[in-house]
Amino acid sequence: MAPDPNRAADAGASSSGTVKNDAVAKKKVESEDLSDEDLALKQQLELYVERVQDSDPGLQKVALESMRQEIRTSTSSMTSVPKPLKFLRPHYGTLKAYYETMAESDLKKYLADILSVLALTMSAEGERESLKFRLLGSSGDIGSWGHEYVRNLAGEIAQEYAKRQTDESPIEELMELVQQIVAFHMKHNAEPEAVDLLMEVEDLDMLIEHVDKTNFKRTCIYLTSSARYLPGPDDMLVLDIAYLIYLKFEQYPNALQIALFLDNLQYVRQVFTSCDDVLRKKQFCYMLGRHGITFELDEEMVADDEDREALQEIINNSKLSEGYLTLARDIEVMEPKSPEDIYKAHLLDGRASAGASVDSARQNLAATFVNAFVNAGFGQDKLMTVPSDSSSSGSSGNWLFKNKEHGKTSAAASLGMILLWDVDSGLAQIDKYFHSNDNHVIAGALLGVGIVNCSIKNDCDPAMALLGDYTEKEDSSIRIGAIMGLGIAYAGSQNEQLRYKLAPILNDAKASLDVIAFTAISLGLIYVGSCNEEVAQAIIFALMDRSESELGEPLTRLLPLGLGLLYLGKQESVEATAEVSKTFNEKIRKYCDMTLLSCAYAGTGNVLKVQNLLGHCSQHLDKGETHQGPAVLGIAMVAMAEELGVEMAIRSLEHLLQYGEQNIRRAVPLALGLLCISNPKVNVMDTLSRLSHDTDSEVAMAAVISLGLLGAGTNNARIAGMLRNLSSYYYKDTSLLFCVRIAQGLVHLGKGLLTLNPYHSDRLLLSPTALAGLITMLHACLDMKAIVLGKYHYVLYFLVLAMQPRMLLTVDENLKPLSVPVRVGQAVDVVGQAGRPKTITGFQTHSTPVLLAAGDRAELATEKYIPISPILEGFVILKENPDYREE
Repeated sequence: MAPDPNRAADAGASSSGTVKNDAVAKKKVESEDLSDEDLALKQQLELYVERVQDSDPGLQKVALESMRQEIRTSTSSMTSVPKPLKFLRPHYGTLKAYYETMAESDLKKYLADILSVLALTMSAEGERESLKFRLLGSSGDIGSWGHEYVRNLAGEIAQEYAKRQTDESPIEELMELVQQIVAFHMKHNAEPEAVDLLMEVEDLDMLIEHVDKTNFKRTCIYLTSSARYLPGPDDMLVLDIAYLIYLKFEQYPNALQIALFLDNLQYVRQVFTSCDDVLRKKQFCYMLGRHGITFELDEEMVADDEDREALQEIINNSKLSEGYLTLARDIEVMEPKSPEDIYKAHLLDGRASAGASVDSARQNLAATFVNAFVNAGFGQDKLMTVPSDSSSSGSSGNWLFKNKEHGKTSAAASLGMILLWDVDSGLAQIDKYFHSNDNHVIAGALLGVGIVNCSIKNDCDPAMALLGDYTEKEDSSIRIGAIMGLGIAYAGSQNEQLRYKLAPILNDAKASLDVIAFTAISLGLIYVGSCNEEVAQAIIFALMDRSESELGEPLTRLLPLGLGLLYLGKQESVEATAEVSKTFNEKIRKYCDMTLLSCAYAGTGNVLKVQNLLGHCSQHLDKGETHQGPAVLGIAMVAMAEELGVEMAIRSLEHLLQYGEQNIRRAVPLALGLLCISNPKVNVMDTLSRLSHDTDSEVAMAAVISLGLLGAGTNNARIAGMLRNLSSYYYKDTSLLFCVRIAQGLVHLGKGLLTLNPYHSDRLLLSPTALAGLITMLHACLDMKAIVLGKYHYVLYFLVLAMQPRMLLTVDENLKPLSVPVRVGQAVDVVGQAGRPKTITGFQTHSTPVLLAAGDRAELATEKYIPISPILEGFVILKENPDYREE
């Protein structure tokens, strides 16, 4: 029987009577605000403290047991400091001192456990005593002391680990503790905390052993979302772990997304070889097609020949046009629209429509672009594809000749845009222009062929066959048409044949500057993000060969951009080339530097690079410096990676508007347009609306074009209204009116079915070719007057690289469209939230196919089917749910 603690107390009391009296007086003061039971508990605990210091081991053990019991039962709720810890506060020092004097025994370890818990509230900041005593104590179950204790320990381990790393002392005992803590966190739905601890102690591999079916999804979501905020190369390690976990639990679509995010084609292959379900592989192919990378399947990935052919067709996007037209029919927007339907001039007062007769060639050119953008991909319009009546040339010829010289190029190419993605009928209709005697028309036809083939791969390479021979022609406009067409058709394909064809043009002394500039861009697009040495060399030599006068030409700025595209998003890989660029002529040196930096870190969200670029923008320079334009665009390119970065960049750009020089102010609207592309944020809309009336016409033009980008493909009524008012405000200024028209065309892009946003899959993946097309067009807009308003207006067609249907089209197992109810609402960020939070808010239920706006997410509203892809965007294959029962 255990000795009675009260009896022993009387024996000890007489010897320390004097001490007791002081204590009693003190106690009286304290006890006035304590309830009876608290007072009893307090006295009880003080008694235990004395007992622990008793010489009798039996008594010590009982006292420690009781103390431990009290603490354990109270740490369950964590709204305030538990009472036992509060009352034991004054005795912490006493117990610690006594601990030092004890001989090694189990009891000493026992006391260490208790001290470890007391240290939770009492140890001084940075002492890490809780951890110290934990390591000295008995290695019992860590979780029994409550969550707060485990959390505190995890924090101390992180500090101790960092200290031991610098002192190079052993960390084995720490790692054992980490094992326990991670296991505890993973069991108790605290995956983020487990991940954080493992990141601190640099041992994420341990995670793979601890995840199970119940928590791997939340763990991986946390890993992928935290990767954006980690410095390299940690971010890649984190994603690697997430990829391995997804593979382990056979979540192949998620694993594929991470493989694409890492841009690791080995991983993509591994996903294909690991999975043996053909239906799932079809879904992977849709994801690859949407991402826009060139990928060849082989026997190892898909054994059956017929299947392989079918899957390769999906990757090649050959069904994209069909799906898009299904969407258009469903939403009932097949009716072709004319530019007048978009301008809605009848809504304005009289003077604007009266002024429309001025400079008709410029107006017709604008109408050509508006018509191309609005009817993109629909295969019919009211200007170019009107069926011929009596004459053999047909009336599309008539519209073509309402344009002047280089205007005809854009007009002929616009046919390619209208027949976008529909290769067979596109080539048939463009064919007639190849027989024209007008070089500009032929150039436009060549470009049109490239546009039709954009993002569609085809085994028989029609674009190469048709355009290949024209790159060597005498006439520079024909050459540019063919070269730009090849660049658009083969963007991202890294096609060797084209390198042999195009690279020599760069060093051709006879070629004119504009041909060389467009060749550099096309090579940059074809080899986007590939870090290809040979192409880089060729462009660098072309830059070095330029004369002083040529370096001042506006088109020269496309050469560094072509070089930058090779390193798009590839971070450090650009450094060698950046070193070489420091040897260039000082006229272009800084421009090249900024362009390379901004391209290499595009979409990475790297804060240090944003600061670096902001630093370049803060300098007030002499006239004639052009490198701040690309630096401003660079801020947007780097920061567009995640929502927080976008908000911060918008604020920084506001400051640049107030303090920056003119050449910075001209670039700011374009940067805002890129940050919120196809995502009409009201605050940005207001800023651009203010800038569109700026006294500097270049700023106003950039702001107008950016309004178009901001609302691209959204049919946003507010932006459409602003642009209509601007069209009457600027009715006398032909250049600005041209910009307003282009913007109107963009807002109604594809009658509101297309988006220019390069991000897809819930803003996780960035399509490199789409971003390349956007920044090429924006760099051209840095010098509006010379390029877009000059004779190179067809650079606007680079936007086709970023055009994608903003749709969710559900298909059945035979890939035929299947209409099911879905809920579409604003996406909610649920990373690290407890329970099963709703992933969308404010939803409406529609039946597919449906349109998704920026920031929207869809989920199935029926149990009847199971989607194969976790993210409902683009083409999603549904399979029937075997457990479904009709009510």
